[in-house]
Amino acid sequence: MEIAKQLSVFLANKPGTLAAVCAELARVEVNIFALTITDTVDHSVVRMVLSDTEKALHIFEERGVLAVQSNVLMIHNDNKPGSLGKIAARLARAKINIEYAYLATSPKAKQGLLILRTSDTKKALKVLQKD
Repeated sequence: MEIAKQLSVFLANKPGTLAAVCAELARVEVNIFALTITDTVDHSVVRMVLSDTEKALHIFEERGVLAVQSNVLMIHNDNKPGSLGKIAARLARAKINIEYAYLATSPKAKQGLLILRTSDTKKALKVLQKD
């Protein structure tokens, strides 16, 4: 479990835009660890945790693409029923709001990757690291 940098990138909501972003990140050898997309009528917000946030931010700025950096928790959690509920309950008891989350795992994997944006990232990390 760690605090990670996430980029929220505002892109045109049209075919090929994400492909171009992925190709450019691959060209500069930046790996995508986690990604979620929220769409609106005219644009999409792509949130991603990357292997080199600073390099990616520089690429987006060079191309005039709006990208906002924020802190999130990156958690390797057990892939079993109740795992997310336990995390959410611990944060709730500490009065920490989960603003949004995204996660993924393969059905047969023992662990998955959870990304959490909370109202207080540092406090959330401390609460979740306690046994």
